[in-house]
Amino acid sequence: MLPLLLLLFIVVPLLELYVILQVGEAIGVLPTIALLILDSLLGAALMRSQGRRAWVRFNMAVSEGRVPAREAIDGLLVVFGGALLLTPGFVSDIFGAIFLLPFTRPFVRRLLVRRFAGRMVAAAQPGGARFRRPSRGWDVDGTAHEVDPRPRLQ
Repeated sequence: MLPLLLLLFIVVPLLELYVILQVGEAIGVLPTIALLILDSLLGAALMRSQGRRAWVRFNMAVSEGRVPAREAIDGLLVVFGGALLLTPGFVSDIFGAIFLLPFTRPFVRRLLVRRFAGRMVAAAQPGGARFRRPSRGWDVDGTAHEVDPRPRLQ
């Protein structure tokens, strides 16, 4: 956990500053500031439109009686992508655009599902497992289901 925190709070801001300084040196200070403001405005507009689309798809899945797993992941990616685009910096803008754009988001979603599929399947079992903590360790009451380890995206 500590290496991740160091990466997020020390390495990434230093990388952002380095890239901003390099771009500022190449095109000038005012164009760099204008570019950062412009990509934040475009990011906010893109987040708004993609957020609406994700919300509509989420509601459609619920009304059709489907579990809106894919739609929920898309919604989270839109929120994180928008936050990254609103954050000043070119590196964060690249990742924010990847999370927000409708033609790159499925790739990120697949990576997330592959990485966390086991955890998501266990947490989303119908009826859910009941957990209680006795004096020694954890007991789990529930049922087991055979699950294909290869996640399927529709």
